[in-house]
Amino acid sequence: LSILIVEDHPFQLIGLELFLNRLGYFRLTPAIDITEALSLLSQGRQFDLLICDQHLDDGYGIDLIENAYAMKGIRHAILISGIDDSVAREEVHSAAVKRNLPILAYLSKPLSLVVFQEAIMPVWQG
Repeated sequence: LSILIVEDHPFQLIGLELFLNRLGYFRLTPAIDITEALSLLSQGRQFDLLICDQHLDDGYGIDLIENAYAMKGIRHAILISGIDDSVAREEVHSAAVKRNLPILAYLSKPLSLVVFQEAIMPVWQG
């Protein structure tokens, strides 16, 4: 899988890359904010999966997903958040589904290996 990772905290970005490497994912492209991610996508880059933090310095992950999908730059997306509020996560996830965005899950940090693997299963199936 080719994965675009958008995380505005550098140490968490590195940690996420290491997490994905341990799972066998090595085609990773990191971006520190929405601006950098959109710049990559505007160059015609395409990714199987976008993993992004919901709360970024320059906006919201759900808006990045919407823009990236409209640009045909991603097939699937996973939102992540350090805020452990299941009600807020469910509201954002529902909003993404209503907007017909290709969101697989909205997960809490730190990511659970089992939960992450369950979330990306549809990527492997289609």
